[in-house]
Amino acid sequence: MSEFLTSCYAKMHRGDVILAYKGEISAGIIADTLGLVEAKLSDEMVENLIRKKLYNVLVECLQNLFHHVDKVPGSESNFGAFILSKTPEGYHISTGNMVKADKTKVLKEKIDKINSLSKEELKEFYKFVLNNQTFSEKGGGGLGLIDIARKTGNKLKYDFTRYNDEYYFFSLNVLVSE
Repeated sequence: MSEFLTSCYAKMHRGDVILAYKGEISAGIIADTLGLVEAKLSDEMVENLIRKKLYNVLVECLQNLFHHVDKVPGSESNFGAFILSKTPEGYHISTGNMVKADKTKVLKEKIDKINSLSKEELKEFYKFVLNNQTFSEKGGGGLGLIDIARKTGNKLKYDFTRYNDEYYFFSLNVLVSE
């Protein structure tokens, strides 16, 4: 599995990498990452409005990664990966994790729906989900992806790479424009 994950991780790279990680996803890793990114963005004198938006979107992306990683039987941990990079278009946040095959259709439909909505429709959809949500067994109400799309104003890009009959590597790519 290690070679497969390394290959998927390599596909996530783009632009000048600010921070990259692959390995076990835990609350501690997420907290440390957010601290590092905050310090790095301050050091690089990123404009406050961009820094705040980028940080908020990164929090959502990493929370999604942490809460929705599926452990492959026989693997050593809840593997995930994320990369924050800078390109001429802005900042790219790429996350990746294993998901069970039976989740891919619902996840694809959810993201495609989000991507089909206008800014105003996203706002209304967010309110609808907020008021009518049911929580998943992992505690999520489904607002994270909607919130990411609303905050960035950009479409969510994603990919599923087949690992075996039961698991896919799901990668999500988000652009935070400057």
